[in-house]
Amino acid sequence: MSTTILVAEGLSRHFGGITAVNDLTFALKEGEIVALIGPNGAGKTTLVNLMTGVHRPTSGRIRFEGFDVTKQRPFEAARRGLARTFQIVQPFPRMTVLENVAAGALFGGKQPSVPAAMAIAREQLEFTGLAQFADRPASALTLAGRKRLELAKSMAMRPKVLMLDEVNAGLNASEIDGALRLIRQIAERGVTILIIEHLMKVVMSLAQRVLVLHHGQLIAEGSPTDIVRNKKVVEAYLGEKFARRFGGVSGD
Repeated sequence: MSTTILVAEGLSRHFGGITAVNDLTFALKEGEIVALIGPNGAGKTTLVNLMTGVHRPTSGRIRFEGFDVTKQRPFEAARRGLARTFQIVQPFPRMTVLENVAAGALFGGKQPSVPAAMAIAREQLEFTGLAQFADRPASALTLAGRKRLELAKSMAMRPKVLMLDEVNAGLNASEIDGALRLIRQIAERGVTILIIEHLMKVVMSLAQRVLVLHHGQLIAEGSPTDIVRNKKVVEAYLGEKFARRFGGVSGD
């Protein structure tokens, strides 16, 4: 049985009078792929920000590998092994592709020197299929290339948990297939994946487990098949027409 690596307990975050995340409790296990879904404004990105130290919870706590990391800062999260990508991809445009990845290895991955960071960066460019672009400026990459660059930078940080924020947004069908192969390969290396995703076709083919947020609350958790049959999820997010395409609606 897989070991639990991260636990959120009673997690809430308020921004003035707005509750973005409300009393959220869940756990992630080593090496699993978990999809985080829900309507726009459901609190998905806020949750990732809480887990990576961008925001601190108003209440609740986060435990990573048994340690309380609720008050960590982003660089501390990165060095512990909690890495993330961003929905809006913004590499350092004047730096080369190699230099972008080396920056992740040096500052987030705790590499002791620039040559060591460069070596790790080259490994990750090979892994993500970007080696041929190593010496080109990051600004020259296509959107799909920049998405892969985000994955390469994250992997250069030697993550134990990798959080992907809509990594497939804006990609065509062929590019999505390539991204999914890469994500599966990352998971096969033992990295836990939490992916924010709106494309249910991706969720159904990739995720082992799904968390569903609505108004900051966890309204359902289970396998992809269970989720599309869950009445609360259908009403809040999927709609009956879509749900029937993937196995129908039950009265759960």
